[in-house]
Amino acid sequence: MNLLRKIGIIAMSITIAMGLSACGNGNKVTISIDNKDDTPKTKKYKIATNISSPPFEYKNFLDDYIGIDVDLLEWIAEAQGFEYEFVPMTINEVYQALDAGEVDGALARIFITEVRKERYDFSEPYLGSGIAMAVNPSRTNINSYEDLAGKRAAVTRGTIEETFAESIKDKYGFTIVSFDEYTDTYKDVLKDGTSQVLFEDDIVIDFIISQGYELRKVTQIIPKSFYGFAVLKGKNPELLEMFNKGLAEAKESGEYQKLLGRYGINN
Repeated sequence: MNLLRKIGIIAMSITIAMGLSACGNGNKVTISIDNKDDTPKTKKYKIATNISSPPFEYKNFLDDYIGIDVDLLEWIAEAQGFEYEFVPMTINEVYQALDAGEVDGALARIFITEVRKERYDFSEPYLGSGIAMAVNPSRTNINSYEDLAGKRAAVTRGTIEETFAESIKDKYGFTIVSFDEYTDTYKDVLKDGTSQVLFEDDIVIDFIISQGYELRKVTQIIPKSFYGFAVLKGKNPELLEMFNKGLAEAKESGEYQKLLGRYGINN
């Protein structure tokens, strides 16, 4: 399969389509979960997410939203008896919406870091991963950080991958370009060829490769980090408590492992 066709498939499967790029402008995805006992619910929470990040959040070919974060929140909401509305946006907009109080929480594969803990309260970690570097397989001359001198790396703005790349760029002599959407980061490396490498979550890279896309991982994950559900510091403690309880129930019941297994993850 030639490269342009590959990119076309990526565009469909990870929602690179232009229609989705407008999600941050107010289009909202509503997923309502009914209580098992039909007990009336008292509050509906707005949850920010980034629906362009497989296998965490993305659209399938039926135009349905699926992914680890989507499925996990659906299960927890049903188990804990609350309703929610997913509000899709770019990852930068996720933090802006949290800070402005426009959403009650965020589930958008957000790494828990000490810096972020100063501003947000996090749930218990729900998945561990890290940062890896990847290239188009045709670039056989890039196999380590030492090969990055004079090269350009693509990252997604507001992510821990961007922070990591910034921390090592001077040491290894490369430049960085940041994009608002993960899909644009991939496009710059795989189709446009403007950047030679990208820094991305290890789970995401492995998933994309497993789908048959032309991407080669050239480093192991550094550092090992964990994802969490986030709320603005001091806000919505009841929502955070319900998420933690639901997560514990999912793990105890075995549903958590089943969920990860749907996306080929053994964590």
